Amino acid sequence: MIEKYTLENGVRVIIEKIPTVRSVALGIWIGTGSKYENTELNGISHFIEHMLFKGTATRSAKQIAEAFDQIGGHVNAFTSKEYTCYYARVLDEHAPNALSILSDMYFNSVFDEQELQKEKNVVIEEIRMYDDTPDDLVHDLVAKACYETHPLGYSILGTEDVLNKITRDNVQDYIESRYTPEQTVITVAGNVSDTLLEEITRHFSGYKRTTRELTPDTKPEFTAGTVWKKKETEQAHLCLSFPGYDVGHPNIYSLILMNNILGGSMSSRLFQEVREERGLAYSVYSYHSAFKNTGTFTLYTGTATKQLEEVYRVMMNTVAELREKGISDDELKKGKEQLKGSLMLSLESTSSRMSRLGKNELLLARHLELDEIIQRVESVTVESVRNVAGEIFSKPVATALVSPLEAIPEYMRSDILVRR
Repeated sequence: MIEKYTLENGVRVIIEKIPTVRSVALGIWIGTGSKYENTELNGISHFIEHMLFKGTATRSAKQIAEAFDQIGGHVNAFTSKEYTCYYARVLDEHAPNALSILSDMYFNSVFDEQELQKEKNVVIEEIRMYDDTPDDLVHDLVAKACYETHPLGYSILGTEDVLNKITRDNVQDYIESRYTPEQTVITVAGNVSDTLLEEITRHFSGYKRTTRELTPDTKPEFTAGTVWKKKETEQAHLCLSFPGYDVGHPNIYSLILMNNILGGSMSSRLFQEVREERGLAYSVYSYHSAFKNTGTFTLYTGTATKQLEEVYRVMMNTVAELREKGISDDELKKGKEQLKGSLMLSLESTSSRMSRLGKNELLLARHLELDEIIQRVESVTVESVRNVAGEIFSKPVATALVSPLEAIPEYMRSDILVRR
């Protein structure tokens, strides 16, 4: 049973009690990420995530780490395009203590100037590490190819030049504008005590900040651009992205099943065609990224540069076949069982449940019961998947490439979907 409460100041609290476990996962979610930045502050959401671990008025960075170690808990955070989350997983008896530490970080971080400079260096090293990992970097580049100058195409980490210019005032101003009660969601999953809601209310009911009018969340235009980076890598890393669906789209489950069949598993068409049948790549897959008001459907592979054209043609022909012929009854049945199995297994983790609550609240403002989700999966048909494939794969494709090549090859022109 999922319970939702809204404090008087607008903070939302979502609780899912699971009395059969001994752990509790807690998350503080803020509806902000790189999508809400500009070119002068790109990366500030992620940087603030780092800084909340660097000390409060009463705890140093070391003491924050020790506080969780002393209760045998795990604490971490992450930043995405549309939200930021600070979370912990602890034994149920330590949930109040974990909540107290997280709220101290959230409200009382001091942003010491010396720590600010040190953490800039840490994040810069993270950016450099990411740049040295082409199979990660290419996904950032394809976002830029999809959305060009819109913030949804920005890197979550930002850039070294921008990060070096961010000041303590920038950090505090951004927090004042984006870290507001209305943008804050507390999610808890596990063996939750009856008094934990009172503890959450005690920590967060006094949370008041001047509410500023936020920039309207407009739908970005899909640009189907091409972005490449020359890098002396052993492999060419390729991403191809099509316009997808937003997170609340009525056909989202048909698209999820289509992804599973096309490139979401080891028995998928892409994996079997590219890796198993032809031995052209170690890694090949597809995925769908759903946001509040848009989405992308992406194919990825890494292969030797001399094999790139062959792999590209095989991938696009596989896509074309799906668009033209659809899927079989057996593929649909298998896909449904895989999707239901993955969902059921994820529900065994309190962390996964806590994360699901946060994402659903921020992006959808609703929570589907398991039976309703299963019903929506079961309602997908062969025809609905074929219709989705026809819609998605009839549009120009955005392309990103990291390789030793000087440019995107001519055969990957974005106005040409398939070259047989």
